[in-house]
Amino acid sequence: MARYGMVVDLNRCVGCQTCTIACKSTNDTPPGVQWRRVLDVEQGSFPDVQRLFLVTGCQHCAEPPCVPVCPTGATRQREDGLVTMDYDTCIGCASCAVACPYQARTIVHEQPGYYGEQTVQERKTAHAERRGVANKCTFCVERVDQAAASGLTPGVDPQVTPACAVACITQAIRFGDFADPASEVSRLTATQRSFQMHAELGTNPQIKYLYEVPNSMPGRDADAADRDDERLSDLANPLVGARQGFWDYRAAMNFILGGMSSGLAVVAWLAYLGGALEPSALRGLHVAAAAIMALGLFFVFLKIGRKARFLRVLLRPQSSWMTRETWCVAVFYPAVAASFLWPSATVAALAALAAAGFLLCQARIVYASKGIPAWRAPLMPWLLAATGLLEGTGLLAIALGAGVAGSVAPVAGAGIALAALNAVLWWRYRASARANGIGPLSRRDLGALSRPLHALGHAAPAVLFALALAAGPIAAALAALAGVAAVLAGAWWKLVVITRVCHQQGFALPKLPQRGSGRLASPARVPAGHGYDGVAQAPAARAHR
Repeated sequence: MARYGMVVDLNRCVGCQTCTIACKSTNDTPPGVQWRRVLDVEQGSFPDVQRLFLVTGCQHCAEPPCVPVCPTGATRQREDGLVTMDYDTCIGCASCAVACPYQARTIVHEQPGYYGEQTVQERKTAHAERRGVANKCTFCVERVDQAAASGLTPGVDPQVTPACAVACITQAIRFGDFADPASEVSRLTATQRSFQMHAELGTNPQIKYLYEVPNSMPGRDADAADRDDERLSDLANPLVGARQGFWDYRAAMNFILGGMSSGLAVVAWLAYLGGALEPSALRGLHVAAAAIMALGLFFVFLKIGRKARFLRVLLRPQSSWMTRETWCVAVFYPAVAASFLWPSATVAALAALAAAGFLLCQARIVYASKGIPAWRAPLMPWLLAATGLLEGTGLLAIALGAGVAGSVAPVAGAGIALAALNAVLWWRYRASARANGIGPLSRRDLGALSRPLHALGHAAPAVLFALALAAGPIAAALAALAGVAAVLAGAWWKLVVITRVCHQQGFALPKLPQRGSGRLASPARVPAGHGYDGVAQAPAARAHR
């Protein structure tokens, strides 16, 4: 079976953008959408500087993170490795967009013309099926699929080769079959040094970048100056990822309301098992949790691009945590309703377990967003789950303060333990941020959030719950205040993390051509067969050359 991919030569690309225009012309992409982009990258500082052009787009990964997160199966991987889109199945949830570490996905909800009102040509070439759903490069799959019937070879014959590779004036972009040792892409990667973008993420991208010219221009490793915090904090640097705009306050509200509601359902059930709640109180709290969860789901409904297709979210339980979350909802609501018709401990347990599954799925949805370093950190699902339980404990304490019959002491004790757990998890999350690949922009935002979060979300609930244990007649009121602090802080940090601490992965150049000025200048040409060691010559030697 073929395994199609591309080779991009960093020394050949001149930044002419012909590939970008060819892609736009072939695929009729709307204003602001470029499936094939060329970044103008400047490295270093005077006099040690260099400039190069970086071709980016969908990498058609061998292990694409966008495929398993799709709840409908709209994003698929073919046997030949191409990652494709079914626009008629996609609901526009943007899960694939935040899962992509290569900023290769776009979602267009409105399609304005290049000159305001659409021209006749723009109306004629408009693709209504792409509106409100995820879009991306497909390696011109329609052309590739013509090869078998026509007896042509993709990467060799222009008619069945992606438009960007055909149009490239310097042959910097080559397309072909990596599974064929005789193909040009296989030969180039076998005889020249190359790297894969963000290979450390385990995606095995199928665009491979050449960075040397044999016997002429060596490559070099990226040095500390290329990767320092100042450079990676500059949004004018095209390698730096901006904040994602796919999931806004509506997505945040889903995680906020979904986390606290499922946490309430679980904590109330645990309190019932411990004898701190009567069965009637448990049923009432489960109804309250269902109402809060429904509001969060309504915000999700508002966010998706193709609302009429929302039931398709049920189609991928084998891999999508969003699908699994929806199936948990499908169990939770009937169980809550059944608890009124057939009150029993078994039905109550089913509702609580479905809520626990919902909370777990929400935590995993965020963690599966591999394109956002702050979200894919290993402690993120633990933080979301622990926060949900603390928020649920807070809501239960508020209910007890409002007159729901129950015991305050065990709830306060649980609140203290959960506040301490959340404080430790957050501290470790921040301490490990750099090691987990979270960039300086997101680390700065986390730093601004941490002190007030520790005060309002951890210290205040712990202290107020502790006072409630010894306060006698005002214990319920103090516990309710602790609950308010816990709920507000949990909602606040999730809103900030989803809408602000959400810088995309960006791009990276672990290897670069040894080309530029100063110490980055290329060395003298080495005679054929002698090789080179990639070390720049002294200024005098370069001047002599």
